[in-house]
Amino acid sequence: MNQDRFNRVIQEMEREGISQMVVTNPHSIHYLTGHYEEPYERFWAFYLNRDGRHSLIANRLFTLDEVFGTEILWYEDGQDGPELLNTCIDHTKPLGVDGGMAARFLLRLMELNAAPSYCLSSACMDRVRAHKDQEEQEKMRRASRINDAAMAEFKKLIRPGVTEREIAGRLQEIYQSLGGEKLSFSPSVAFGGNAACGHHEPDDTVLKKGDCVLLDVGCVADGYCSDMTRTFFFGEASPERRRVYETVLRAQEAAEAAVRPGVPLREIDKVARDVISQAGYGEYFTHRLGHFIGTEVHEKGDVSPSSDLVAEPGMIFSIEPGIYLPDDVGVRIEDLVLVTEEGAEILNFYPKELQIVEAE
Repeated sequence: MNQDRFNRVIQEMEREGISQMVVTNPHSIHYLTGHYEEPYERFWAFYLNRDGRHSLIANRLFTLDEVFGTEILWYEDGQDGPELLNTCIDHTKPLGVDGGMAARFLLRLMELNAAPSYCLSSACMDRVRAHKDQEEQEKMRRASRINDAAMAEFKKLIRPGVTEREIAGRLQEIYQSLGGEKLSFSPSVAFGGNAACGHHEPDDTVLKKGDCVLLDVGCVADGYCSDMTRTFFFGEASPERRRVYETVLRAQEAAEAAVRPGVPLREIDKVARDVISQAGYGEYFTHRLGHFIGTEVHEKGDVSPSSDLVAEPGMIFSIEPGIYLPDDVGVRIEDLVLVTEEGAEILNFYPKELQIVEAE
């Protein structure tokens, strides 16, 4: 068990006035124990109590050995995991549950009268996970370095006659050749007007001269995710498309320059949004500026007009403004940013100036 992380979670429980809670998010359990288990339909839970009584509820099929300072309660298929958890719970006090607990398990706890009341306790884990420690920061740097190297290889796949699906099909093998483990999310490979369609799924669209090529990609390395977007042009870029690209680049760089401790995240979003709006494309920037990231590609917290968070050292999030002109072009540029004590560290180094890939 990582004692420092565990202590910080207990402090958050105290802050929230929660004496006991159940964590079921596999990534949060991994964060505390160092063990990742994908439970699928099975029950997998970590019971935490501020009095020091902690228990893991695990299926016999799981590959867990031991977790220092924590008892493991085992059950087999056909047995009742929530009922086993119920033996640990203090039935006289409210029980915190995370937002990832399946309704069938929560309802079963209610049937068992496990607690007099229930509350959402996800924030206790989310706030701690949002601040990456030194070990996590280094793993995030490595994952992003792999992503930078991979993007250089992906650019070589842009050639006459290629389809979105063909490029997408090559990404995992390239990541693995560079030290990545797997894709961190289903990649977006989009040509031309497809790039204006949000999270477009790669299809059999064939690349043609003048198309933009949007690549929103990432891998997992050492259990941590990378995420980066670059937009290329194939053969040529019209004056209007160049203007779109340069506007997004200015917005992205201005937002990155605004990142430092104490700055509200909604203000960072506004910096980028103002650049795009002043250029006349405000209605075509249709999403938040960024999201938090770590062992999950989208973690709790975002950089958006509605965010109530303030930048604090250790936070890592994306900065990814975009302009999407329907049926014409989509441009997005994305880096990951680590908030430091003095300002910010950009984790991606792959070039961002407009790049035109030769058509012949």
